[in-house]
Amino acid sequence: MTRREILSGFVPGSDFRAFLALQPDAVLVEITHTQGSTPREAGTFMLVSTSSVWGTIGGGHFEFIAIGNARALLASAGGTDMMDIPLGPEIGQCCGGRTQLRFRRVTKSVRDELEKKQESEVERMPEVYVFGAGHVGRALAAALAPLPLSVTVIETRKEELANLPASTKSRLVPMPEALVKNMPADAVLVILTHDHALDFLIAGEALARTDFAYVGMIGSATKRATFANWLIREAGGERSWLDRLTLPIGGSAVKDKRPEVIAAMTAAEILTALEAYRDRSSS
Repeated sequence: MTRREILSGFVPGSDFRAFLALQPDAVLVEITHTQGSTPREAGTFMLVSTSSVWGTIGGGHFEFIAIGNARALLASAGGTDMMDIPLGPEIGQCCGGRTQLRFRRVTKSVRDELEKKQESEVERMPEVYVFGAGHVGRALAAALAPLPLSVTVIETRKEELANLPASTKSRLVPMPEALVKNMPADAVLVILTHDHALDFLIAGEALARTDFAYVGMIGSATKRATFANWLIREAGGERSWLDRLTLPIGGSAVKDKRPEVIAAMTAAEILTALEAYRDRSSS
């Protein structure tokens, strides 16, 4: 079987349950142990059927080898239940570590195990709250949908909540700023409503707390200066609070202001902020 034949039918982002509904005869491939530099960590898994693949254990030639072994097991044409693969010149990779893999035919008990793993991962996902579902809000929801994040879009306008990604939660409320005080510590808040005054109210409530991983607002240097003036003179805030506000969101490295570009840059910014927050929390 050629590399093209082995990798055909790759399914990069679908739910594993949907995959198994269409491809029930499959092999679960799990990383059980790693040594040194490896592309993915222990616990990572993928599913392999005779024609498709769900997920990835890191790509490259070692994944190609794993897919071939899984399909050999499915075809009762050899294959092994365990593999120990060096990620070096022997297989055309340069990570330098080793990865141990376990292969199991999918049964009801394996499905149940995957369900529990999925539930556990969902519970641990960081909460992201996007205030506003205009052009940038919808683009950001779409950019965040494939990421390991629990995303909720909050709006005052019902019609704007249509056409969000299926995995995105939504809330229709008259006073979005009132929700901030009950949001969990370590949450991410992205503020991009249709109303600057509403943006300011939400941001003021968010910055009054010190336990969010990220607070960002769409805008410009002028909007930042206007907000700073409002926060200090009218809302009773402190200038130091501004150090915890990212405004404008998305950085300044890319000048393209199309919603999808802003969303992509903001998604990267959020992931970076979450990593930094985790590092601070664990130190």
